[in-house]
Amino acid sequence: MTIYKQKIGSAIVDPEDYRQIVVTFARGDQAIFHNIWLRDNCHCDQCYYTITKQRLLNSASINEDIEAISFDIENDGDSLAIVWDQDNHSSVYDSHWLFLHAYQPKLVPAKLKLVGEETKLAQVHWKVADIKDNLPRVDFNEIIKSSDDTDGEEAIRDWSLKIWKHGFTLIDNVPETPEDTEKLCEKLSYIRPTHYGGFWDFTSDLSKNDTAYTNIDISSHTDGTYWSDTPGLQLFHLLYHDGEGGTTSLVDAFQCAEILKKTDPASYELFTRIKIPAHSAGEEKVCIQPDIPQPIFKLDDEGNLLQVRWNQSDRSTMDQWADPADVPKFYRAIRQWVSIITDPANELFYQLRPGQCLIFDNWRCFHSRTEFTGKRRMCGAYINRDDFVSTLKILNLGRKAVLDSI
Repeated sequence: MTIYKQKIGSAIVDPEDYRQIVVTFARGDQAIFHNIWLRDNCHCDQCYYTITKQRLLNSASINEDIEAISFDIENDGDSLAIVWDQDNHSSVYDSHWLFLHAYQPKLVPAKLKLVGEETKLAQVHWKVADIKDNLPRVDFNEIIKSSDDTDGEEAIRDWSLKIWKHGFTLIDNVPETPEDTEKLCEKLSYIRPTHYGGFWDFTSDLSKNDTAYTNIDISSHTDGTYWSDTPGLQLFHLLYHDGEGGTTSLVDAFQCAEILKKTDPASYELFTRIKIPAHSAGEEKVCIQPDIPQPIFKLDDEGNLLQVRWNQSDRSTMDQWADPADVPKFYRAIRQWVSIITDPANELFYQLRPGQCLIFDNWRCFHSRTEFTGKRRMCGAYINRDDFVSTLKILNLGRKAVLDSI
């Protein structure tokens, strides 16, 4: 659904409630707005700081029964001007803004689709056969030489879009140094510091008490299920390895969730409902747990899958069951799920090498690592999802379209 500019055809006081205004748009859609809501959302210089896009008005100062003294349709239906009885304050509302934010009734979906979002930001779910011969990739040198101005951001725009569409990308021609890898991360967004540090540079020496710092096999998982705010992206760069093994795998968990939903809807429903406690407690002074455990499948208000949180290693003891009958159902669902995510049709194995980075969507793609021998040095970082999505939308949809939605 593409949302184009909407003009206002007419506006009247709600005949059933003087505290509301009925706006009819030119194409026939009608919406009712409370006076107090309209007054609270005035974007004049007194009420809204345009530079920072922040409200200045104290909402508690608005009269509960505020009324419109007058209102006029201006600029051939592009705006609605209102004079309020409180302080004779004047407000002007853009017609398109009113249409986007109408709430009684909603005139656009609850999850607003910006102009171009459904086409430009359409995700491509994959199986191994779909992607193994055409892995999404970008070039380090193109990204590094890009600047923050409009003319120089094309490489980062392309990079962010490929991550979003496919859940991961490879970055070629990366110098085999942690310093250059860190610069690469910072080109996309801010590095997220955690108890592992900000930018990591580590070997399998158990300098942190986590299996990532060993050479043992690690099954498919997402990182950070023990944080309320799970990292959005993760980047790896294998700087050195003189042994064998250590192969990485990627799984499109969104694709696998669709398979589970079709083949075993009861298990899918269970994964949207049962909350999973998790922890990180290997470090002596650390025991991190989410304040509210989350289910494996996180859905939006319309039932669309937003995130898959899956990490068997970090799952805590599950002793809080609303219905004990769910216990065997849960373990049955795990068996079904693991059979899907470990199916060779869904698990893509790839050997990382020095000079090539891997970045992936930690809300969507599982990763694993096989056991390895020899010395292995890895560096990388986490990037927060909200920061990444901000970059993605600003660069691919345009700042105006994004601002219209807030």
